[in-house]
Amino acid sequence: MNDDARFEDGREAPLNLGALDEDDLKVISSLTQDSIFPITEMTWRAGERRFALLLNRFRWEDDGRDRHGPERVRSLLVVDNVLHVSSQGIDRREKDMILSLLSVSFEPKKDGTGHVMMTLAGDGAIRLKVEALEVTLKDVTRPYAAPSKKSPDHGA
Repeated sequence: MNDDARFEDGREAPLNLGALDEDDLKVISSLTQDSIFPITEMTWRAGERRFALLLNRFRWEDDGRDRHGPERVRSLLVVDNVLHVSSQGIDRREKDMILSLLSVSFEPKKDGTGHVMMTLAGDGAIRLKVEALEVTLKDVTRPYAAPSKKSPDHGA
């Protein structure tokens, strides 16, 4: 990447961001915090070495919340170069389970490989062993009013 991604890059336009290093991934993590998704919207294509989530993402970058209220948007979070996927606290047999993404981070190793960690609410986690860090976040629908009509609140 020539330019680093910034939180302000989102604004009112659909997001289409990539992360090839830890700093870029921090931006994507902040933008996907509090995203929710059904367990059925989690896919790993081993042959393509790609893991994807179709998220209902809260639009943290939206400057117009005072005008139109809190919004969500459907977004694809894609991790490429995935060699192995593991998880904890997730029962894949529960097809009605809704998961909430808290953060996305990278645990690098000296050789450039590492693990992308997706921390979920309720002590769940997804761990992706990757050959190299390559993550994209792309909005795929128009924003819609958040059903709760509230912004996520983690309490103080």
